[in-house]
Amino acid sequence: MANVRALAAQTLFQVVDKGQSLTAQLPYASQKLPPKDRALLQQMCYGVLRYLPSLENYCQQLLEQPLRGKRRVFQFLLYVGIYQLQHMRVPAHAAVAETVNALKPLGAPGMKGLVNAVLRNFQRQQTTLEQSANEIMVCQYNHPSWFIKKLQAAYPDTWTEILEENQRQAPMWLRVNQRQASTSQYAEQLDNADIAYTIDPQYEDGILLTRPVDVAKLPGFTSGASSVQDAAAQMAARLLSPQDGDNILDACAAPGGKTCHILEIADAQVTALDADEKRLERVTENLTRLSLTAQCVHGLADEPDNWWQDEQFDRILLDVPCSATGVIRRHPDIKWLRRAADIDELAKLQAKILDNIWPLLKSGGTLVYATCSVLPEENHQQINAFLSRTEDAKHIALHVDDKVAQPGLQLLPGTTDGFYYAKLQKL
Repeated sequence: MANVRALAAQTLFQVVDKGQSLTAQLPYASQKLPPKDRALLQQMCYGVLRYLPSLENYCQQLLEQPLRGKRRVFQFLLYVGIYQLQHMRVPAHAAVAETVNALKPLGAPGMKGLVNAVLRNFQRQQTTLEQSANEIMVCQYNHPSWFIKKLQAAYPDTWTEILEENQRQAPMWLRVNQRQASTSQYAEQLDNADIAYTIDPQYEDGILLTRPVDVAKLPGFTSGASSVQDAAAQMAARLLSPQDGDNILDACAAPGGKTCHILEIADAQVTALDADEKRLERVTENLTRLSLTAQCVHGLADEPDNWWQDEQFDRILLDVPCSATGVIRRHPDIKWLRRAADIDELAKLQAKILDNIWPLLKSGGTLVYATCSVLPEENHQQINAFLSRTEDAKHIALHVDDKVAQPGLQLLPGTTDGFYYAKLQKL
């Protein structure tokens, strides 16, 4: 049987050192474990990625030199051990013993002395180590310095709140399939299943669970009564306001939550486009579970000549590739996989997609631009630049303070994820 701490160390090595995404690596590692250990694996991987700079700092103090080369995976095992001692409810003696035991399946029983000594020394020096790490900004907030600086510039009054929110567990929102039941009717089903929740009337399809629940326990989930989707993401289809008979493009559609939501609201003809063929399979799976139909198309949003059939769309949802800095709490690896230079590259791609998709929209049609980013370069600055170079584009205000200087709606991580929306009409 695989060892959960050894698997956590190997997974973290693949993510941090090899640049693999946690979303791809975690299911692969989980398959090797019995179901009871899978949540523990996820907790350790998420935790280490949330607190990586602090854990690195502690190990710098506790090791004469960092473990490199073939021994690199053991550096991550130390992070797993320290994370348990600092943040988990595992009894300290068990955390140390189990972390040391993970060396055997990793093929390095000879390192037991070193790992044991580092973890014991962390226990002895914990207060001092934490105090000294807290004096370094990157360790205090556990985010890369380039990102902290960008937030300070964009949100001088609230940047610390955004960073703190990124360190918390993400909430679990449900989207109620209005074709099967109203939000209040589904809430009654949750009452009967003894699942606690709250309802916020501004999200008409949304229910916030008090604590996360296995989807297998949700009433009617397998038959499409509800889906897991953050309330911020649920706004996309509602802002698009699809009507029966509309011809709609959902560009960059995978994994399909927004495609399905559009079809739950209206009897429309929807084209779900995505550049990733593997992720398009997820769109098909979601449509099947909800008994909905869309045309799934493999292609690049910035190269419509390769897939577009020359029929213009009434509405376009443009959920563009972005930094995903608004969903860091769901994907803590984003902090370490993204680089400052990526933001400029993404902004260029977003501009290209906007310019190349716009001709596909009918006159009088609506385009909703969306990102799960909190960075102005990808959001209101992007839309401002597009409006200034596109004569037939008109900005539609989404809220009272939706100013010309900062068009659109910026949501920051909190009750919902961090998202940005702008609504444009073709004159």
